[in-house]
Amino acid sequence: MPEDMPQNMPENMPENMPESMKDLLDFLARELVDDPDAVQVEQVDDERGVLLTLRVAQDDMGKVIGRGGRTARAIRIVMKAAGMRAGIHHTGVEIVD
Repeated sequence: MPEDMPQNMPENMPENMPESMKDLLDFLARELVDDPDAVQVEQVDDERGVLLTLRVAQDDMGKVIGRGGRTARAIRIVMKAAGMRAGIHHTGVEIVD
């Protein structure tokens, strides 16, 4: 096992696996959009949990939101599940333009 890998991380975990909620949202958004350099994620921690704000290029908003908001809903579900797994009580995701 590499020395820089955290002790609680499984050995078969991919090397490019995000280490934080912010990194996970950044990774998901960059995979969806045409302009990954325009992706910005801000994280605010408070007593309730974590609020993540996602900004993408105007042309990519449709890809991130999806038809009827399905992609945005899926992103929020994945982030909430990851937060619960990490012991975070509340995980919110805002997609702003």
